[in-house]
Amino acid sequence: MDEGVFGLTNEYSVVGPVGSRGLGSSGLLRNGGRLDLDVPDHPVYATPECGSVSDLVVYEKAGERILEGLLADADDVSVFKGSADPSGGSYGCQEDYLLARHGEFGRLADILIPFLVTRQLICGAGAVTRTSRGTVFCLSRPSDVRITRSRPLIRTRDEPRAAAAGLRRLRVIVSEPNMSETTTLLKAGATDLVLRMAAAGAVLPDLALASPVQAIGEVSRDLTGRSRLLLANGRQLSALDIQREYLDKAKNFTEVRGTDPIGTRLLGLWERALDAIGAGNLDAIAREIDWVIKYQLIERYRAAHGLSLSAPRVAQADLAYHDIRRGRGLYYQLERDGEVDRTTRDIDIFEAKTVPPSPGRYRQAG
Repeated sequence: MDEGVFGLTNEYSVVGPVGSRGLGSSGLLRNGGRLDLDVPDHPVYATPECGSVSDLVVYEKAGERILEGLLADADDVSVFKGSADPSGGSYGCQEDYLLARHGEFGRLADILIPFLVTRQLICGAGAVTRTSRGTVFCLSRPSDVRITRSRPLIRTRDEPRAAAAGLRRLRVIVSEPNMSETTTLLKAGATDLVLRMAAAGAVLPDLALASPVQAIGEVSRDLTGRSRLLLANGRQLSALDIQREYLDKAKNFTEVRGTDPIGTRLLGLWERALDAIGAGNLDAIAREIDWVIKYQLIERYRAAHGLSLSAPRVAQADLAYHDIRRGRGLYYQLERDGEVDRTTRDIDIFEAKTVPPSPGRYRQAG
């Protein structure tokens, strides 16, 4: 897992009277990332480009700490890392991967899109969502579906330096920010494995979806992963089925090519997540998969206070899970209590605020 180039761009929501204190100025950061403050209530942090998924998680978390530090004296301000703000506005996350320029983009899209549509089963951030049929808990926030009607799920970018090296950037648009370090590791690592398989010409089954945008919503609303999705060839498979196809191919691929401890960890988590969801045993992944962590937190809160899913206090808890300020965010309360697993150390995150990733190049994902 140490041969790729990875980047994440997260848009945050700042709620509260920032006023004259401001957030500073936009620009290149000492760690090689970038902070865009052109819209003060929606700052954007792009990690530097990292040479491993483990580094990516560290530098993504460093962005949270940078923003938290800028508002250290603003006790009445909250900063959320989710895919919607309190007013319902949508925002989110983009992922970047560096690829070889050779190969047909159409084939890459056919291979990658079914994976991206169904990976919310293992990488979703979770959301309490109001629908015409009532309030439900979804794997991912459905606002992402509306975005994809006017924006592509993936796209490529040609940049002079990358093109000269025979490379191009793949940007994944259909993504959302995660609080869980283990989920971020799985999200980027599993996507990288699928891209490697495509680049290597691995033979994968025809999983092209008849309507990817429609399928995103269908997958999001099904916590069991068992609802059938219509494929372009007329077959029907569930999100669990599709993810298992990718996992099986990834395991075969790494058996031949080899992997490292990080790759072994993410493959193990990928398999355990699918097995747990398939068996309805969410407790088995309740420390590692974002939507499960959040879902169980919400359910415990509802049970303790006798609340319906549509109660305003549940909506507040849903949002507070994504507050990056460690003294008030519900995810960070779980982390302090030792109830979630991690892939990083606080000392590494602290260092990553000012030190670029190895080998020390100031390369930017955004």
